[in-house]
Amino acid sequence: MILGARNLITDVPGLLVGNAENHTIKSGTTVLLAEAPFTASHHTMGGAPGSRETDLLAPDKSVAQVDALVLSGGSAFGLDACSGVVDALRHDGRGFAVGPALVPIVPGAIIFDLINGGEKGWGTNPYRALGTRAYENASNTFQIGTHGAGTGALAGNTKGGLGSASFVLADGTTVGALVVANPVGDVTTPNGHLWAAPFETAGEFGGHTPDLATGLALPHNSAKVAAMMAHSERANTTIAIIATDAPLTKAQCQRLAIAAHDGIARAIVPAHTPMDGDTIFALSTTQQGDAAPDLAALCHAGAMCLTRAIGRAVVAATPAPHDLLPCWSS
Repeated sequence: MILGARNLITDVPGLLVGNAENHTIKSGTTVLLAEAPFTASHHTMGGAPGSRETDLLAPDKSVAQVDALVLSGGSAFGLDACSGVVDALRHDGRGFAVGPALVPIVPGAIIFDLINGGEKGWGTNPYRALGTRAYENASNTFQIGTHGAGTGALAGNTKGGLGSASFVLADGTTVGALVVANPVGDVTTPNGHLWAAPFETAGEFGGHTPDLATGLALPHNSAKVAAMMAHSERANTTIAIIATDAPLTKAQCQRLAIAAHDGIARAIVPAHTPMDGDTIFALSTTQQGDAAPDLAALCHAGAMCLTRAIGRAVVAATPAPHDLLPCWSS
């Protein structure tokens, strides 16, 4: 496996990603689009998820393809970002045709970032507008770190953020990951090393070495929990998208999403807690072909990309006024 040209999920041909954020409220939205509807499924392993239209992504449900996927801050308020994307898609003549009606299908998932130092006293829910703006900003290049849905993310003892990574397999297939890292667990060892460090590729984290100490998984203090416990324990979640141009069925996309959770567990300790809503979407931009895809290789690549994307999210995070936690880079 080698890095994609951009080391972003948009190395998968035909994919676009758009970000929109509001640094006053310390939150934002990220949308993933394709040139045409795509096959998708999902899997959730966290105990406190927040999502929209994920039931229809099960292999036995009738909707075969979707028009976009949304990752957003804002907890339940952030689910309204999907409505902004639906509005924009319909305006552009995209959606599932039902007689004269056109219905864009836009599943989404959210993180809890309502207690992160930002001003949340809005009068009108801002996320519908953020969803529309993210759609309008969609491009094959985008910023990671403190941008889009990662704007207000916090992770254990550091800021979290938006991350992405990609691999190109030996047969030319591309796999990419997009993630918002906002877990209750730590992305670093007690000594400040990234858990994802052993999986760094081509110096993408700055060439920092893994932690060689032992006993690293023993319980230790979380600055995020300390800062938020007075208000809520459900202030977490890692949400992600795995994409490939390999031809996959809905059931195979679900298997890819399930396997990709290993990528969270390699980069975050602990992962999949009762206070997290860890949810992964997986998609294929290609219709079924004659050749059977190497699903095992795709699952491995997806999990590896997700681990690296989490590491990149944390490394790319930047400081802002009223932050509750420092950036890992500082």
